[in-house]
Amino acid sequence: MKQLMLLLALGLYTAAGAQRSLEKLWESDTTLAVPESVLPDPQKNILYVSLIDGEPWGADGKGAIAQLDKSGKILNAAWVTGLHAPKGMGLHGGKLYVADMGEVVVIDVQKGAIEKRIPITDATGLNDITIGNGGTVYVSDSRNGKVHRISNGNATLYMDGLKGVNGVLAVGNELYVCTSNDVLKTTDGKQTTVVGTMPMGGDGIEPIGNGDLITSTWSGVVYYITKDGQVSTLLDTREQKKNTADIGYDAQKRIVYVPTFFAKSVVAYQLK
Repeated sequence: MKQLMLLLALGLYTAAGAQRSLEKLWESDTTLAVPESVLPDPQKNILYVSLIDGEPWGADGKGAIAQLDKSGKILNAAWVTGLHAPKGMGLHGGKLYVADMGEVVVIDVQKGAIEKRIPITDATGLNDITIGNGGTVYVSDSRNGKVHRISNGNATLYMDGLKGVNGVLAVGNELYVCTSNDVLKTTDGKQTTVVGTMPMGGDGIEPIGNGDLITSTWSGVVYYITKDGQVSTLLDTREQKKNTADIGYDAQKRIVYVPTFFAKSVVAYQLK
């Protein structure tokens, strides 16, 4: 009887694990100029894609924001231009916030134009952005191991001494931060807890809605992290030489959008 129960338990565990997978839906044209981040806009039913179009950390003015429809068609490859290696993005109140080397660029979505730039003192490697309660903006600084907070247009230091910091995610009053291997959680920027440890450092991070997370690594791996810290691989495209940079997620349709960086496309996957 014990052996039978063990087999049943293993079967249920395997079935549960098998349910977590990514099924490819579409891939855009491979003409996007180094896509680093994808952000769905539920109001306009489109995707914003940050395009580096140059050196990954080059302040060369070649960067842009593209717009794609939800089937992967490129609507505008140069919707907003003149950026410096743009990376993570956040959307709030009709404004698109973009991490752009040493400043956060604020774009008026209706006008499709840069409204203002918010400089971050001593920052040269701003990377990911998330927006919390009340429109508070959090932006990671990968080169200096910091997370900055912007409130009412004013930037202040929120976290420091972080190794390999990249992806950030605000959920309620909690902030999740991807470091070299650990995903940390904090409510005050000082005390942190480890919610999961990945084999590689995280790039993008998205909430499933039940406490679980999806994270990506730039090298080409996407992970699923349960709320109790179990980590499993959803996708591995390293053999295809496709990166998996700062992912986007449509929680309603359970679609993961993956920017492939040097492969110059965005790929959509259904989370199963």
